[in-house]
Amino acid sequence: MTLDFIRISPKTKQKPAALIVTLHGWGANAQDVESLSSYFNLPDCEFLFPNAPYPYPYSPVGRAWYDLQEETMYEGLEASRQLLIDWLQSLESMTGVPLSRTVLSGFSQGGAMTLDVGLTLPLAGLVVMSGYPHPQLANLQKGNFPPTLIMHGTQDQVVPLSAATKAKAVTEALGVVVEYHEFVMGHEINLEMLEVLRKFVIKTIADG
Repeated sequence: MTLDFIRISPKTKQKPAALIVTLHGWGANAQDVESLSSYFNLPDCEFLFPNAPYPYPYSPVGRAWYDLQEETMYEGLEASRQLLIDWLQSLESMTGVPLSRTVLSGFSQGGAMTLDVGLTLPLAGLVVMSGYPHPQLANLQKGNFPPTLIMHGTQDQVVPLSAATKAKAVTEALGVVVEYHEFVMGHEINLEMLEVLRKFVIKTIADG
């Protein structure tokens, strides 16, 4: 099993300056986040938008990284985690861009997967948009982790703001360098958030 994905390469023929991988949320799909790519305003970067491996129970076009229904919560997470790790580790051979110049980002459930998987790999940086920490995150040992950008809406009624503050607390306790922003908005991605993401990517790649 592997992940299918949408790939958007720089218009120039040169090797990409960096790779940006964005993971969609529960019930969404790669097309949903791919539609944001023109707003990233990072013309020298290559973008990859993978589809999660599982079908979403309430829509024929939605996908899921794992189950979020109460009776089967987190079912499929371990397999999804390993699949995503293997796929990310295969990207350098396909794109020519190493993990050290790859930024993993995600929205909602994709943000949770970004934290889960991203803290185990030598990535350039992580971006968590309206996400939350998985319970086992606190079990990680302190180490050298990618710098992490956490962004969340103060009016989010799907994933409450407390999830973002918890993610910040847990990651900082592990020694992660965290940049944290709150926006007056709901469970969404807005242009202001994407501008913060753009600046984070530029700084992270320059520092790397």
